[in-house]
Amino acid sequence: MRKALPAKYYLDHFREFLAFFRGANGRLLDIQSREFIGDFYELTEPEQCIIARAATRKYGLINRTHFNYDEIPQPQDQIDSLIADGWFGDIAEAARWDLAGMLTKADIVHCLNICGCTGFSNNEKKAALINLLFRQVAISGWPEELQIEQYLYCRFDPVIRFLLLLYFGNTKGRLNQFSMRDLGIMRTRGNASDDETRFDSKDDAQAAFFYAYGEERLAFMDVNEIIDQADEPLPLAESVISQHYAQKYCLKVAAVLLKEKPQQGLHFLQRAPGELCKEKWVREAYKDGQKEAVRAELEAIISSPSSDGLLAFAEDFYQRKFHKKRTSVVTDMLRNAARSLSLDERYNQSVEQGVMAWYKRQGISSWRTENRLWRSLFALTFWTPLFEKDTPVTEFDSRPKTLKNNTFYDVFKDEIELILTTCIDSEQLMKHVTAVAAAHYGEGNSLFLWGAGLLEPIKALLAYADFDCVVALLRVMAQDFSHCRDGFPDIMVCENGKLRFEEVKAPGDQLRRNQLVTIQKMQQCGFDVQITQVAWCRDPDQPYVVVDIETTGGNSQFHRITEVGMVKLVRGEVVDEWQSLVNPGRHIPSAITRLTGITNDMVANAPTFADLAQEIECFTEGAIFVAHNVNFDYGFIKQEFARLEQTFKRPKLCTVRESRKAHPGLPSYSLAALTAHFNIDMQQHHRALSDAKAAAQLLLLAQQSQPQRLKVQV
Repeated sequence: MRKALPAKYYLDHFREFLAFFRGANGRLLDIQSREFIGDFYELTEPEQCIIARAATRKYGLINRTHFNYDEIPQPQDQIDSLIADGWFGDIAEAARWDLAGMLTKADIVHCLNICGCTGFSNNEKKAALINLLFRQVAISGWPEELQIEQYLYCRFDPVIRFLLLLYFGNTKGRLNQFSMRDLGIMRTRGNASDDETRFDSKDDAQAAFFYAYGEERLAFMDVNEIIDQADEPLPLAESVISQHYAQKYCLKVAAVLLKEKPQQGLHFLQRAPGELCKEKWVREAYKDGQKEAVRAELEAIISSPSSDGLLAFAEDFYQRKFHKKRTSVVTDMLRNAARSLSLDERYNQSVEQGVMAWYKRQGISSWRTENRLWRSLFALTFWTPLFEKDTPVTEFDSRPKTLKNNTFYDVFKDEIELILTTCIDSEQLMKHVTAVAAAHYGEGNSLFLWGAGLLEPIKALLAYADFDCVVALLRVMAQDFSHCRDGFPDIMVCENGKLRFEEVKAPGDQLRRNQLVTIQKMQQCGFDVQITQVAWCRDPDQPYVVVDIETTGGNSQFHRITEVGMVKLVRGEVVDEWQSLVNPGRHIPSAITRLTGITNDMVANAPTFADLAQEIECFTEGAIFVAHNVNFDYGFIKQEFARLEQTFKRPKLCTVRESRKAHPGLPSYSLAALTAHFNIDMQQHHRALSDAKAAAQLLLLAQQSQPQRLKVQV
């Protein structure tokens, strides 16, 4: 039964939201916030409903005609009373970004047309259009057609935004998340504490607010306004949250200054917080000719780096600019790739899948790992301190606070080391991880998604890797999760009993900074990590599986499969076949029976798709999925796997498309017409294996006609 919310649910949620500030977070409030909360509780309940409704809006402007709610008596009278008491002002008090937030781009264009404004393009950015509208209004005022008296500015909007930042820790949090929680749409954590805060001081909270909303408003400011604002002192950002927003704000301001007033831009970057601002200053100052100052800054970073990422940048830049090294560390790593692999070009959109398929044909085991392996192992190993002892600030926090602040090891050092020393070998760690997974399966966390195959790569890692290397990397992640949470290699390979990790790069792919840093960390912990460069080719040993299905109807969302037939081709030869009727679990319409000959009696005792899924998975693994009108067959099979909560993904190739390319101008490209045209024997049309064999012959004809042009969809 669908959940329903009470009539004044939003008021209950707003009061719950404000109650958060009775605890430790109350000390972060400024005078305006304290006054707002106090004044709110002095209002009558209908007036509180109006304020709560307005506070749930995303922007600072509201249309009062939208506030006629049945549960609020005389809502327009309540609004008039609130206007008289100073809660709302008219549209003239609203800033450009407030109006831009409430209006769509089409609305703004309509306003400009009403104002008689000409010479603008509808393709201009929203910020440019709203600025143009405000300039026009300053000259001629608001036109009567807009009925601007309906619009009210919420004078308390800055306070609401500040409180939301304190509560959610970001600018995306909204009060409607309470409703989503109550409806069961959003999963939350239940162990929040009133004693936890996101900021250690009121000043840092104010700094975060300044930068977070300042960055959003820059798009609506002209160049001169930004230049003037850049001369103002920058608030000190102390926490991870405030530093994050400070860096975003400063980089945007610097981009404008460097274009308009380069020297002011360089000076601004020098006093801006954050590693990215420091990097930007180094690059721009070097271009400006300040080479000795740049050298001194780089040497200072190398001597005492704040992170491995900044150190990697500084060392690389120093070598290239001051020691005449012609290539970057990233370029060197790619050029010196430990291995290169020629891969069939049909995997050009799923290169990792292609590499793993190639290894499988060589009898080599591989697993897709990337970030999921290490994040899941990290979370399962340290589940108790992460999700039971790291108390969230609010129930809406998905990521543990110590991970956000990069203080996990500092706070839980003793418990982390106890876990790592208690699990004395791979077997003990696997038992620990398995027990945690069994106890907490399905519980929400921000590090990985649960799935049936979650433990498989972990089990392989612990079976083949040096245990000391695993422990070393887990400790590194605990000590500096902020810089070791992603960038892990794509696949894990076990060859001749030896484990290695590979970052797979196709032609044109770049190695990102975070990947470089993480690879270096893994190598320092003792892992064999290599870069595998892929070159595209036509692999004659690439298997193709030609598939045909029969169904109860044409829509994969509502209909089911009644028969599957598959033919496997390698080097143009049929090497295997597979066929089975399928019990669809529903009635087969008589029209379908007349077409296919498959009756309800024929499938009554046939296996279900769930019974056959593993065989179909294995038969098609590592192969190109081919069918006549491939999206039909592929879509049905993918949907059947989805019903089993499994993923089915294969490169696709369509014999209709390839036949059109290879044999243009034919009157029809249906399977029956093509088989008749090419004298291909079709024993029983609209039966799966017969049609699959016919489509296989069409594939071979297309390959012979245009051997270099087959296009595979992914």
